[in-house]
Amino acid sequence: MALEITDANFEELVLKSDKPVLIDFWAEWCGPCRVVGPIVEELSKDYEGKAVVGKVDVDSNPNISMKYGIRNIPTLLVFKNGEIVDKQVGAVPKNILAQKLEAQMA
Repeated sequence: MALEITDANFEELVLKSDKPVLIDFWAEWCGPCRVVGPIVEELSKDYEGKAVVGKVDVDSNPNISMKYGIRNIPTLLVFKNGEIVDKQVGAVPKNILAQKLEAQMA
């Protein structure tokens, strides 16, 4: 299951991770987010132990959302060594997100 990333645990789970991290910035009221949600859950199972996959509820965690300039959701960010290395705005098929994660494992 995708981790719930919050303002409180962001640094520990994302910035200090030794694995690539995929974060889905989403909200309950967002239609396209409901399309991406199950894909993110699948990726969290597919990459268990190889990558960190999490979700940030933008309504509950405004600090992270502001820090990374999240204006449109869903926005998916890929982090490696605490830095953003890739970004996807809007709903896309699972294989696109998987490719973004795979690229950081090479």
